[in-house]
Parts: sequence; structure tokens; C-alpha cells
Amino acid sequence: MPRCLCDSRVVGNGIGSRHHLPSHGHADFMPTSTGYEAPMTTTAELLTDSFNRIRDGVHSVLDGIGPELVGRLDAEANTIAWLIWHLTRIQDDHVAGVAGQQQVWHDAGWDERFALPFDPDATGYDQTASEVGAVQPTAELLTGYYDAVHERTLEFVTTLGDEALNRVVDESWDPPVTLSIRLVSVIADDLQHVGQAAFARGLLSRAS
Repeated sequence: MPRCLCDSRVVGNGIGSRHHLPSHGHADFMPTSTGYEAPMTTTAELLTDSFNRIRDGVHSVLDGIGPELVGRLDAEANTIAWLIWHLTRIQDDHVAGVAGQQQVWHDAGWDERFALPFDPDATGYDQTASEVGAVQPTAELLTGYYDAVHERTLEFVTTLGDEALNRVVDESWDPPVTLSIRLVSVIADDLQHVGQAAFARGLLSRAS
């Protein structure tokens, strides 16, 4: 799988002047697209806040982006376009699976709009550097697909209560994967990749 370039020392989106922490400097109180979400007292509120933060990160990376979208830090590095597409595909695939729904990718025709030159079921897992480079959508197309998946995700997670979290959703693992583990895995993967995309944009912007 193509290596991911990230740096845990980077705060925010890695671009420098676009966004800053609030004056009290605590990420616990970072505003989201729906405002400050603390305190959160239910499972649905916690999950909604988490996915809203991912949405804000995706929009921050894609807002006003230019050629950095498909630029590479080296010949085998992941592009920003691929990172956002991949994190969205994983979220779409995993949330659809636990919700018992069709993926937005197929259900709403996004696979045809992207028209990628490989398996339409691909999520980006274990792709080659050449396949990464073949993902060259516009920022508008990426944003549209991500927002559609985000909306479908919130429709599902806002229905969840604590009792739903222990439901086994995948018995192919030992121990079996519960709904809570699957959703936390999606959140962790998304945050990692949107952070990588932000860091890459910062470096590519400074190099141009």
C-alpha cells in the first residue's frame, strides 16, 4: 500500500494561516460545523460531533485548493485527491455495511461520475502508486461525494443508543467486531488521512 506522509507535530491543517485554535488553546473545544458540541451526553451526540469534525477537516483541506490536489511529495506519495477519496470510500463502505444499506458510491451514481479506471468496488486499500495517481477528480466532485456520505452517516448514527454499540457486525475477526469498534475505526482512519492531506497541502503550497 502506498506510504502515507504525515507529521504528528503539525497542528491544525498544516497550512499556517488558514485556521487557528481558539484563544484558550484546547482542542477539546474546537468548533465544528454545527458549533461547539460540548458537553455531549449521548452516543448519538458523540458520534455526530466526531463525524462533523472530520467533515470540517475535509472541507478545510479542499477549500480553494489548486494543483496541490493531485501533486505528490515524491513519486510514490499519496495525493490529496486520493487521500480524501479513500477516506470517503472507507466511511461509505463501512457505514453502509453496519447500517444495512447500499453504498452512496453506487446508490447515487458517484462511481459513474468519478469514472475511475479500476474495480468500481475499490476503496483504495492496497492500491499501487500508479492507481493512486489515476484518482484525479476535481475538488468539487470530491466535496460532493464526501458530503453525501457524511449526510448518510449522520442519518444512521443519530439513531443509535448505548445499547446498539455491542451489536456484533463482523464475525470474521477474533474477537468479533462490534458496532462501536467499527465506527471508532472509521473515525480514526478518517482523522489520520485528513491530517495527512492537510500536511501534504501545507508542504505542496510552500513548494509552489
